[in-house]
Amino acid sequence: MKFMPISETLESQQEKKDKLNVLSEQATFSPEEVKTLMKDTYFSQRKAVNSGTDLQSLMEEWPFLFKEIGMMVHFHDLTGVSLKETFLSNVEKKGKRVLDFMRGVSADKSKLVLQAVTKLKVLRGKLEGCSEDVKDLVLLILSYFHENEENLFYYVEETCTAKEVQVESLPATPCVIVCGTSCYAAKQFMLSVDQKIVNDQIPNFISAVCMMFASYYCLNIHYPVGLGSTLEFLQRCFFNINPEKGTKVEMKKNKKQLSVNPRVLTLIADLSDHEWRETG
Repeated sequence: MKFMPISETLESQQEKKDKLNVLSEQATFSPEEVKTLMKDTYFSQRKAVNSGTDLQSLMEEWPFLFKEIGMMVHFHDLTGVSLKETFLSNVEKKGKRVLDFMRGVSADKSKLVLQAVTKLKVLRGKLEGCSEDVKDLVLLILSYFHENEENLFYYVEETCTAKEVQVESLPATPCVIVCGTSCYAAKQFMLSVDQKIVNDQIPNFISAVCMMFASYYCLNIHYPVGLGSTLEFLQRCFFNINPEKGTKVEMKKNKKQLSVNPRVLTLIADLSDHEWRETG
């Protein structure tokens, strides 16, 4: 957004920003009021992010940008995509197909995927539900692309507080901190960006993954090379962001940048072929 909305002034933007800061300090607030204020101040939020405002200042000036309710509004205004609704809708449509492919075709071809399938079966135990399926999905996609789980998930003790997390050990890019021995045993999650915990009270895995993904867009962060395939597959398959050209993966020096990750295209093609064979 290049220009401030006609209905707004610098004074009205500041008033609404101050109101958001007051609401962020309250134990209870009207979700609809927060959504409206976040939408109204989107111009000022983008201006702050695009001008390179440091993370600590952004957290102090725009606290709701780092809470699920505010991040979803900002992400929608930025991309046109309803973050959580789109993700859950696509998990319902495509999740089982991707899981079946990973556990069957891919596990037969890749020792790494087979090991992951076996390990996750033990960790999951008898747990059922959408959230558990999403955990399997993300972790199996990581193993399929041979990308390190440690770049995306950082495990701490179940009772660990934000102050006790060794932030210097965290990756610089957005990372989900798992309070428990595994994603399946976790009671709570946190989100870190640039080795700083930006939200320490995320109640479930799906919210944590959605916020981690949205952080790349809301805060203008490139996908790291070590997670590029996993994040681009999630982007295209589950978040419906499908540009024909351009990529969010950071550039490697002296290496030609492809418009679409060929490994991601291969997986999408293989999934389509698998579905055709199954239904045919």
